Amino acid sequence: MGGPGRRAGRGRRTRGTVRGGRPAHSARLPAGPRTGADAAVAARIVPWLRITAAYAWRLILVGAVVYGVFTLLGRFQLIAVALFLALIITSVLRPLADLLGRVLPRPVSVAVALAGSLLLLLSLLALVGNAVASESATLAGEFRGGVRRIELWLQRPPLRLSPGRLSALENQVTNYLDAHRSKLLSSAVTQLGKVVELVTGGALALFASVFFIHSGERLWAWARDQLLPSRARAAWDRAGSTAWRTFAGYTRGIIIVAATNAVLVGIALLVLRVPLALPLTLLEFFAAFVPLVGSPVALGVATVVALAGRGPLTALAVLALIVVIGQFEGHVLHPLVLSWAVRLHPLVVAVSVIAGSIVGGVIGAVVAVPFVSVVWAVLRALRPDPP
Repeated sequence: MGGPGRRAGRGRRTRGTVRGGRPAHSARLPAGPRTGADAAVAARIVPWLRITAAYAWRLILVGAVVYGVFTLLGRFQLIAVALFLALIITSVLRPLADLLGRVLPRPVSVAVALAGSLLLLLSLLALVGNAVASESATLAGEFRGGVRRIELWLQRPPLRLSPGRLSALENQVTNYLDAHRSKLLSSAVTQLGKVVELVTGGALALFASVFFIHSGERLWAWARDQLLPSRARAAWDRAGSTAWRTFAGYTRGIIIVAATNAVLVGIALLVLRVPLALPLTLLEFFAAFVPLVGSPVALGVATVVALAGRGPLTALAVLALIVVIGQFEGHVLHPLVLSWAVRLHPLVVAVSVIAGSIVGGVIGAVVAVPFVSVVWAVLRALRPDPP
């Protein structure tokens, strides 16, 4: 019944298509009513330009938000640094507090972990100060002799600097210090204000870390329930747990790397009998928190001290030590310790450190790599699984 009509209807449904053929490539446009003029303009714009423009204004919006966040953090830099330091303390001491919490009440375990770590840090600083004070008289004579050896070395080939030229350089340095004495004094007074800020930030970090270690998960749950809608809480929980796991893993890994570097440097400096071996070892430990840059800078300081205290041969040995430890850190320690927590290409790490130093100086260089690592881990966690 209705055979011709059915064939006509089938012909209308298949008009414009070919059986077995591949549909032509076309860009999918946003759904919605279009006027005739809008449709004509959209037809004249190539698809890749429309897609690029759509991404461009969204990227500009995201960039404006990021710039606003960093500007706000710059205004409250002391609070931001104190909270960052509190997170570092929490990531290091939280496992110890959890372990002590099995046999002690939770407040007591937190107090024991914090008090023990503070006592250990103060004992280490007292040991370094005692070593410097006990060697001060010997170091003064060694440095005077080292400066004299450096002058004699500069007078030999290939530099061949004359004694008059060296005296002129010394006079220039002395005249500069005399001419800028008031400016240097005002700068020293300014640094005293920085010391007060540093003490205030340390106290705030210690105060915040008490609550983070004791009940950090309850603080997170309260903020999530008060600030987020119910449908978004699951995604934010996944992002938060991933961010904390990445940050804690990076912090513990970089502490292991820094401690290993410091032990190796300390042993080498003691074998080479370089002055101030213990303070230089402590400097190497803290400098290793700046990836790719901090350790060579600390060993460069050790090279200068070795040149002044022990002569050019010992300085060359310390310089060779920079190369060996740098290769060991880059090819063994970082891949072995940090690969499970941070999966970033070395180029990304280098660019992050440089960008962080441009934005925030030394603090920015320290914060850059964990910040990029956390952001990348969160993006991977929130990315939907492919079909």
